[in-house]
Amino acid sequence: MSRFRRGHVVARSCLFVALLLAAALLMPSEAYALTTNKATARPNENGGSNVIGGLATRLTWEGTVEDGESVSSVTLVLPEGGTFAGSSTKITALDGLDRAAVDGFATANDNQLVVVFSQPVDEGLLIRLEVEGMAFPSEGGDVVVSGTYENASGTQQLADSKPISTIANTSLQMLVATLDEMEAVQAWNSNPFLGMFFKPQLLVTAFSSLLPGWLLCLVIVVVAYPFAIALGLVFAFMKISRHRLVRAIAIVYINVLRGTPLFLQIYIMFFGLPMMNVNIDNNVLGVIVIAINASAYLAEIFRAGIQSIPQGQYEAASSLGMSYFQTMFNIILPQTIRRVIPTVTSDFITSYKDTSLLSSVGVMELMMFAKNLTSVSGNMTPYVAAAIFYLIVTLPLIKVVTYIENRMAHAERGGGPRPKAGERSAVEEAASDDLAAAELSTHFEGLGEGQLAPVPVFARMAQEV
Repeated sequence: MSRFRRGHVVARSCLFVALLLAAALLMPSEAYALTTNKATARPNENGGSNVIGGLATRLTWEGTVEDGESVSSVTLVLPEGGTFAGSSTKITALDGLDRAAVDGFATANDNQLVVVFSQPVDEGLLIRLEVEGMAFPSEGGDVVVSGTYENASGTQQLADSKPISTIANTSLQMLVATLDEMEAVQAWNSNPFLGMFFKPQLLVTAFSSLLPGWLLCLVIVVVAYPFAIALGLVFAFMKISRHRLVRAIAIVYINVLRGTPLFLQIYIMFFGLPMMNVNIDNNVLGVIVIAINASAYLAEIFRAGIQSIPQGQYEAASSLGMSYFQTMFNIILPQTIRRVIPTVTSDFITSYKDTSLLSSVGVMELMMFAKNLTSVSGNMTPYVAAAIFYLIVTLPLIKVVTYIENRMAHAERGGGPRPKAGERSAVEEAASDDLAAAELSTHFEGLGEGQLAPVPVFARMAQEV
């Protein structure tokens, strides 16, 4: 192809594109006499911020009448499954901030709502329709409110609203809706104290909402505590060391951590480390703070347990040729661990509850979820639900501590049942009989015929009988 012909083809192509652009610009764009401004829904999740499909809520629709236009009626349409049945509609027209004198009536027909104005709404006015008691489709999803309107030119299509995000109506929400309708629950909630702290509907939803925070609490303390035990053992050995400097380091570490609030330690770690360009994930930093704080208390527990072992056991191990480390790890520590298990379990409970302080620095643990839910609902019931989650862990652990303490006390008594008051075991009876026989033979030994036994012996025998 010659250069002239190629240039001709390019010129024709450019001319064609230019004509298409001009045609697009000259085509009249679709204009609306009534412009949809927005459509919003009030959250109907009990204690939450979601809009649940299938449950009654309030829809607020707003639209503006354009210049040179007037609107006589508006029809709102919901997707299949939504309903306006049983709803009530409040009609408002605003001229800037001033309310305009506009009245009308609304007719609900399944998923359609027809609002007819008593007189046409003039240009520049904002129409607001507040529909109370309507429901979106129960399956949830993004819902678009569409519809039509009437003006001088007849029925016109209304611009779709922006999607309204809804969630599905779950069995949990159905249970809450059932509780809302129960007269007994309504009477319960009418009491100011019960309604504020033990609202049944909010208690049910709180258990579901707080579960992720509770699991994070458990993860933090379960991961932190093995490190706390190892660190506590190290500082326990340091505190009983023969070297003064090592003891001084351990004493400072233990006293500072035990003598200052955990709240302050959390703030230093979470806000101080970033100032030194040390950035760590919040959850990991929470594990570190709990582990370090608990290690100081565990160090004292282990130190007291080690020093409670009688000195004679060290001497016996030394006489058998065992070194200090062999004595410590084979003789002393096994006994120490058995003795400190109840105290360590109690400290674990304390550390588990102390994770609630991490909510102050944004860690999404149990109390943080409860705090957010309380802010949304304006009710204290989520905190009560959080307390129940804590009790789920602490009460069984308290039972474990009691059981271990009883077992240890049982073992220290020799493993046999403790005799009741006024009773003696067969072993004690036999030992008493043998002792009495020995005393009698001792006292009667050497006595001549016709001589009486010493009075004190018989007196003691009479007392025993």
